[in-house]
Amino acid sequence: MAIVAQSSKYGDIGRAILAWAVGLLFFFPIFWLVLTSFKTDADAVKPEFLFFFTPTLENYLNMTENYDYWRFATNSVITSVFATVFALAVGIPCAYAMAFKPTRGTKDLLMWMLSTKMLPAAAVLYPMTFLTKSLGLFDTHFMVIVVLMLINLPIVIWMLFTYFKEIPKEIIEAGQMDGVNTWGEIREILIPLAWGGIASTALLCFIFCWNEAYWTVRLTTTEAATLSKLIEGNRAPEGLFFGRLSAVSAAAVGPIIVLGWFCQKQLVQGLTFGAVK
Repeated sequence: MAIVAQSSKYGDIGRAILAWAVGLLFFFPIFWLVLTSFKTDADAVKPEFLFFFTPTLENYLNMTENYDYWRFATNSVITSVFATVFALAVGIPCAYAMAFKPTRGTKDLLMWMLSTKMLPAAAVLYPMTFLTKSLGLFDTHFMVIVVLMLINLPIVIWMLFTYFKEIPKEIIEAGQMDGVNTWGEIREILIPLAWGGIASTALLCFIFCWNEAYWTVRLTTTEAATLSKLIEGNRAPEGLFFGRLSAVSAAAVGPIIVLGWFCQKQLVQGLTFGAVK
């Protein structure tokens, strides 16, 4: 028994060390990004200033004063919030219909929606650019919101469908017997019961929208440009300005990291919704 207990103790220590190692591995890029953001562009590429250097706020001051950071950040918030809201507005009724009123083609439809995520974005870049410019929607918040909503809608529907399937169908049938219509079932029964799953879906959709770079860079110039466009703008024929680029990148990922930290309980609750009945 003593040998088993000792072996179990060593196993727990080994798992703890492994968990810390993995955590540090994921944390290191963020640490290095923030560290580099306090270096000048010249110091950022010098090996002798790898860890020991004189910190400066020059990059952050330059970002807010000369690069209009707050305008790009406001555009990111507007497009991400509205794209998430619209994706949920479309995804909740779709997932409800597929979960509680399935047809013979429901599974095929779900697989088709998921397969659209495998389409290379570059394959539809030209028609998307041509279409948006022809309709006068290029570099507009509306177009960015629609694109972000559409590219994340398959994931939203899949996640919501998974959560809704865990809700006993008898509860919905009881509401129907009481005379509740379809919208009443969604509003008064489904949403309260699956609130954790809906919240986690909304959070993930918001993160995906915030981090989207390909379309926000190529479908905007100035008016609807997001933080991804600001990061992409820190390039020049001379090369990359690593100090300024790190500061802008840190300011772009910072809000998402903070949001994820404070919402981790809700996120885990939603992702494990229905795991244990």
